[in-house]
Amino acid sequence: MFAVLQSLIREQPVASAAAAIAVIGALTIAGFFYFQYVLGLPPCPLCLEQRDPYYVAVPLAALLWLGAGYGASRKVMVAGFVVIAAAALWGAGLGGYHAGIEWKLWAGPSDCSGPLGALGGGGSVLEQLRDFSPVRCDVVAWRFLGLSLAGWNVLVSLALVAIAAYGARAALARSSD
Repeated sequence: MFAVLQSLIREQPVASAAAAIAVIGALTIAGFFYFQYVLGLPPCPLCLEQRDPYYVAVPLAALLWLGAGYGASRKVMVAGFVVIAAAALWGAGLGGYHAGIEWKLWAGPSDCSGPLGALGGGGSVLEQLRDFSPVRCDVVAWRFLGLSLAGWNVLVSLALVAIAAYGARAALARSSD
């Protein structure tokens, strides 16, 4: 299995990079939905913002994967990988910022005390305030190997940056279109 994978990466590096980004990104999306809806860990405002790069990278990587199979131009492939790398780098920055807030290295944004939009609906304001429990950005809901979900997002995002850079380099090395 490993030899087949190595051979595929060597023979089709552009398609392999796009496929890896699409699969890793989709698994990450599945992961954050699992934590939210199955384990019941609601995301804070920064957690929600860290999802956005995946919403850009995964569909674009899927299109690049498809384009690699149909002979998309080198310029299009390189541009797509550059956009993915930029989005993933943004995600790594957001994750690092969020992890710093969790480690109390700096203060978070004011909306990290919870969304005020949750108030205002039926019932009195006092009842709503009593039942309101904001999701804080500076409180870690889950850790694995000492890293919070924001910390793991940094690692996954940096891996996607590296794969996108590899894909862009491989696309540049292709014969001119």
